[in-house]
This record gives sequence, C-alpha cells and structure tokens, in this order.
Amino acid sequence: MTDPGAAPSIAPFRPNTDDLLERNRAYAATYEAGYLPVAPKRRLAVVACMDSRMDTFELLGLANGDAHIIRNAGGVITDDVIRSLAISQRLLGTVEVILLHHTDCGMQKLTDDAFRAELEAETGLKPVWSVEGFSDPYADTAQSIRRLRTSPFVPNLEHVRGFVFDVDTGLLHEVQP
Repeated sequence: MTDPGAAPSIAPFRPNTDDLLERNRAYAATYEAGYLPVAPKRRLAVVACMDSRMDTFELLGLANGDAHIIRNAGGVITDDVIRSLAISQRLLGTVEVILLHHTDCGMQKLTDDAFRAELEAETGLKPVWSVEGFSDPYADTAQSIRRLRTSPFVPNLEHVRGFVFDVDTGLLHEVQP
C-alpha cells in the first residue's frame, strides 16, 4: 500500500520532439496551404495563461483562424504582450481583446523577490524582467485590464474584457476592472 502523503512517482523524462515531428508529418499529409487568411476572422485577440490545463480554442469554442492567441505565464499584460497586441491590431485588424487568467495558477505560488533571488543565486544574474507573481487571479485580471487600457500602442481598447477560468468547473467568470 502506498503512503497517501508520499510524492507521486515520476517516470524518467523522455523527449517528445521526435514523436511530435512524426505527428506533424501526418498533419502535413492532409494540410491545405492557404485556406485561412492571415488576419483572424473574428478580429479577436486572446491573452491567456500558458497553463496546459487550458485549451483556449476549446474553452472559447474557437476554430483555427478565428483569433490570435497570446500566451504567457499568468496571462499578464507585459511589454511583450503589448508588442504582440499592437501588431495584432495595427497590422492584422483585431479590435477585441479577451484576457484569460485561471484559478489554481502557478503564478499564485511565486513571489517576485524570492524567485528573482533564487534565479540570481543559481545563475549569478538578476533577471531584467518582472516575474509578475500574484495571489488573486481576479485582482490580477483587473490589473491586467487597467494596464492594457493605459497603453498608447494598442489603439482599439473599447472591447477589452477579462475572465477567470475555473479549472474545477470549466466556467469563465467575468472580472470588472
């Protein structure tokens, strides 16, 4: 009998790249080049956390070609997200932005100072970027909305909405800034 408090056993790591390349060859065998325009059909950009439990297309009912999907740790609005949204809107015609944070986010377990100190101790270099850890995904979504709305580089900000995805129920809960 296993101890319920014991850490789960983890199988040795086996790289996935070769398997993924084989899957790509199967995909390419039926791929139809040029069937989707470069600009997203729904004129929508989604900024979401990179959490592997979130299938952004599935949870929003999107198909390939519907929207730009921009993902990072926490789904926070960073300088690089602003860069991507500026390109999305100014060059590819998006006018709506949806922000997706989620419950039980790994960023809730980080503090900026502690993580930066750990990285500096390990590498001898202090990161030039902010970790952007947070304790409340609802409050951080509201902050991300406010941060985005103050950017002079993203011109279409009248259709910005934020949500927290509940990883236990699959439902989205809207956040007001």
